[in-house]
Amino acid sequence: EQMSESNKVVQQGSQMQFRESKELMQQINRDVGEQIRAIQESVTTKLLHVEKNVAAVGESSKQVFAVADQLRELQNILKNPKQRGILGEYYLETLLKNVMPPGSFEMQYKLGKTDDGEELIPDAVVFVREKIIPIDSKFSLENYNRIVEERDPLEKERLEKVFENDLKNRIMETSKYIRPELGTMEFAFMFIPHEAIYYDLLIGRVGKGEDENLIQRAANKYKVIIVSPTSFLAYLQTVLQGLNALKIEKDAVEIRKRV
Repeated sequence: EQMSESNKVVQQGSQMQFRESKELMQQINRDVGEQIRAIQESVTTKLLHVEKNVAAVGESSKQVFAVADQLRELQNILKNPKQRGILGEYYLETLLKNVMPPGSFEMQYKLGKTDDGEELIPDAVVFVREKIIPIDSKFSLENYNRIVEERDPLEKERLEKVFENDLKNRIMETSKYIRPELGTMEFAFMFIPHEAIYYDLLIGRVGKGEDENLIQRAANKYKVIIVSPTSFLAYLQTVLQGLNALKIEKDAVEIRKRV
């Protein structure tokens, strides 16, 4: 009986311990399951975030490649003198459209012919009352790029002289449009669509003479005003103010007549 009673106590204790162990295991399984689900949710969220970042990086890469392609295309355009000239003319036309009123300018205007029969067609003209201001776009880039890339001082000096002669030829080409007998002003604009070239000319890094730089010589000797996109805007604003003043004066004359 004692053994039987002891067996019952041991059996009850074992059953209780088994139940406790079972409950403990179930609790552990629940805790582990919750932790696994939390880890899975966290990993899934991070994977989604990574996928979004990868997609964003992929889109950015596409944009970078697109910009690189556009730069290569622009570089190829600038290598071709004819296409470079077309680009300069387009830049000039855009500036005129943004500043001047309609009808106050014209692209590829035919001034007339020289004594030799050559057709005079500047890239653009601006009309100021009965007078015409010729504008020609010149894009001397190849020799300038050689100067920038050259490291040898002697070769650099030689290239600067070549570039200066190139610009002098462009100045003379522009000066042929100054034809007062055909209704033009006594000067013309030579538009250089490249700020770096204009800046080097302005400070005398290229084309520096004893008393004046190439910009001053062009204006004094050939009556050609060399301008860049930035400085040309200032000149155009001045011309525009002049046109407005002329219009006001003309209106005032008309008012006086009517009074």
